Amino acid sequence: MYIATARQAPAAGGTGRIAGNVLALGAVSLLTDVSSEMVTAVLPLYLVLGLGFSPLQFGVLDGIYTGVTALVRVVGGHAADRWQRRKFVAGLGYGISALGKLGLLAAGTSATAMGLVLAGDRTGKGLRTAPRDALITLSSEPSALGRAFGVHRAMDTVGAFLGPLAAFCLLWTLPARYDVVFVVSFCFAALGFLVLVLFVRDHRDVLPRVAVSLRAAFGLLRSRPFRRVCLVACGLGFLTLGDGFVYLLLQKKLDVELAYVALLPLGTAGVYLLAAVPLGSLADRVGRWRIFLAGHVALFGAYLLLAGASGISLLVGVLVLHGVFYACTDGVLMAVAGPLVPDELRTSGLALLQTGQVLARAASSVLFGALWTWFAW
Repeated sequence: MYIATARQAPAAGGTGRIAGNVLALGAVSLLTDVSSEMVTAVLPLYLVLGLGFSPLQFGVLDGIYTGVTALVRVVGGHAADRWQRRKFVAGLGYGISALGKLGLLAAGTSATAMGLVLAGDRTGKGLRTAPRDALITLSSEPSALGRAFGVHRAMDTVGAFLGPLAAFCLLWTLPARYDVVFVVSFCFAALGFLVLVLFVRDHRDVLPRVAVSLRAAFGLLRSRPFRRVCLVACGLGFLTLGDGFVYLLLQKKLDVELAYVALLPLGTAGVYLLAAVPLGSLADRVGRWRIFLAGHVALFGAYLLLAGASGISLLVGVLVLHGVFYACTDGVLMAVAGPLVPDELRTSGLALLQTGQVLARAASSVLFGALWTWFAW
């Protein structure tokens, strides 16, 4: 059985300050999220309302967009640990995702081509997420992991806020010019990659050279605390709708004008931005599990509103609860799991957890898309 091992204190020297590496990674995520959220904000509009894809087709593509990362997360995490080159593997992922934005231009109206491009983009995300989160845990004090992830996710969410706004402004100025959105998205992604190369420091010097294998990574599941985290995250992930469906349901129920659909994610991002650091710090004090579970209570509250509310209360309530959900869960889950995994398998362990959660969410997207199509909701 694997248990967390002691490690050298980070450079912050026990002061509780946020490490420069965390801030640099936050800047990378900010720029990358401007890029990715520009695409995410217009994708439901582009596919369902623009190209005429059915909800089932969108559900399958959303499942691909979410789930393909599972195919590379564990392998990427293993490679990062084995080579002790987390920055390199993360950079490879950021680079692949940046190129994927250009691929959207060539996909045209083909669902197959679009699926392949989205799969490539998410392959990049799958490679980069676990090494990035491992670098955050290795750069931070264990007692302040919730706050460190809160700061990182807050910076990330600034990008998530600016991305839809940029997409809206572009489409407002140049109606239906999705190609312009994709090109500008690529530029932001390329800038984020450059910041990673220049300012993020790897932690190869902190960890000893050890034998790392996929078998050892999966052996982490023999640890009851880590296994419990994985099972709970996967179970709740299966009950989580993709963001695209939340915004499509809002558009359908409120009859939102198409030009304004790209603005809906701003509500979620704004709440997430305001709540990420306070809730991350609160998780360090009152318990990370409590905050994580409270986030899912907020999410189910949003689903109840989608089922029965209307008008401004529906719009505000869903977006607020959706943002609170992400602030309570995204970085907090990594803060829960990080201390349960030994340093030499930190990236592999987080990748294993993220893989299970992503597969559960991908299955949820496909199932919900099928139900929406079959029952003509």
